[in-house]
Amino acid sequence: MVYVEQTIPVDELAAIAVDVAQEAAAHVRRRRPELFGPGLSGTAPSADAPPASTEPTEAAASTESAEAVVSTKSTEAVVSTKSTETDPVTVADTETERLVRERLRRARPDDDILGEEDGGTRAVPSGVRWVVDPIDGTVNFMYGIPAYAVSVAAQVDGRSVAGAVVDVARGIVYGATRGGGAWMSDGTGARTELRCNPVERTELALVATGFGYAAGRRRAQGRIVAELLPRVRDIRRVGAAALDLCMVASGAVDAHYEHGLSPWDWAAGGLIAAEAGAVVITPPPDSRADEGHVTVAVAPGIADEFLALLDELGAREPIA
Repeated sequence: MVYVEQTIPVDELAAIAVDVAQEAAAHVRRRRPELFGPGLSGTAPSADAPPASTEPTEAAASTESAEAVVSTKSTEAVVSTKSTETDPVTVADTETERLVRERLRRARPDDDILGEEDGGTRAVPSGVRWVVDPIDGTVNFMYGIPAYAVSVAAQVDGRSVAGAVVDVARGIVYGATRGGGAWMSDGTGARTELRCNPVERTELALVATGFGYAAGRRRAQGRIVAELLPRVRDIRRVGAAALDLCMVASGAVDAHYEHGLSPWDWAAGGLIAAEAGAVVITPPPDSRADEGHVTVAVAPGIADEFLALLDELGAREPIA
């Protein structure tokens, strides 16, 4: 068993992260057709649309505690907004975070929890802090694009030590412990060790990125993309940073960079990428998206060259 400071059982934290993330992913998977209709595609409702269903799902209602976690008021809209009109949050986001928090408090009642929807202290605690993104890729979730994830990580002193990311639509689980490596599973229980691609030339790198919600930040990000695109193989915009980071770990892409991520975006995926051999740069653990820090994960064979290229383009500087 891997330990941090000889006192915190990291493997136990990892098992909790995997179990909770999988249960949350199952809830998200059930709720999508209830909220937005059957099938993978569909029209995303407006922010003032009435809910398609406000009853707890059958599986969620199987126990009294689960029913309490996911129940919603009949007047609650399916979709509302946060920082801008293009930055949505759905009933499923808030339901899922409540479920995750309830499960974590049951397993580790003395730990802190930081979540995208219900927040938490900005200061980094001295003990274990769980960092949760109930649905990373909410826009994809709304529109039926099958690229959204549940992310659960355990941090100690602001440093991720265990984490799990579940690709909800594909049913793939990614996990890692600090010093214990990274793995993926298709849900059968068998685990495959993750290693980054052995790419050695940045011009042959497939690069993932993402964009913020504010128009000014998008303009700056667009300028960087325009200069970067001729210097790499191609660019992908998946729309879920946690999955982007796991894609670096699995070799589905060779690098990922993005400005303006919050801890819940990178806490689990960044650890998974690092344990798969990637060179990973993350924002300060007490930072938030509005500060515009860059997150980078890149295969080791091109790390120096790719980071130098980002420096040349000014892409390592924050974009507020």
